[in-house]
Amino acid sequence: MPDFALERAAGAAAGRIVVGIDEAGRGPLAGPVVAAAVVLDCRRLPRSLRRDIDDSKRLEPAERRRLHTALTSEAQIGLGLADAGEIDRWNILRATLMAMRRAVDALGLAPDVVLVDGPTPPPLSCPIECVVGGDGRSLSIAAASIVAKVVRDSIMVSLDAFFPGYGWERNAGYGTPEHLIALARQGISPLHRRSFQPVRTHLPITCASISS
Repeated sequence: MPDFALERAAGAAAGRIVVGIDEAGRGPLAGPVVAAAVVLDCRRLPRSLRRDIDDSKRLEPAERRRLHTALTSEAQIGLGLADAGEIDRWNILRATLMAMRRAVDALGLAPDVVLVDGPTPPPLSCPIECVVGGDGRSLSIAAASIVAKVVRDSIMVSLDAFFPGYGWERNAGYGTPEHLIALARQGISPLHRRSFQPVRTHLPITCASISS
């Protein structure tokens, strides 16, 4: 279970601003990648919330939503995203790091230390600690994983109303059988990641691609 060990080691208990960052949506075939930057007060966070925060992948959707609601009043939160066009232009890793930087910018704070889930640091000017498996080790990163996942899922539910038929309200843009069948039947939408397989398989064939 995640705890505050990394935050305390970074000086959070002494008042330093320690930010946890995580993302949601690197693997789907459609929609944005969403990053969250979260600051928790390790001296004041309710014990019940501290006990329940965990890696978002270990939580049921209803529990994630409940914790997200609690975190909006107990934490400082910044959100950033990179859309499908940016993912195609820059690749998913670079787009994810851009979303993380935007999340930190949205906080409106100058972090003393940033704890990032994973091995690759985003482009920030402050000290960064990359924590592999961080959403299972750091409460701040775990909280960020919950926020990012809930926000991204809600975005995909909203987008499903504009681009129906792909089942995004159920699959959040991941390559489920339902989504793949819809791709073959309907073709791609403006929100699909054209650089991802199997989306690329369904791109329209142009004269330029034939001649090449």
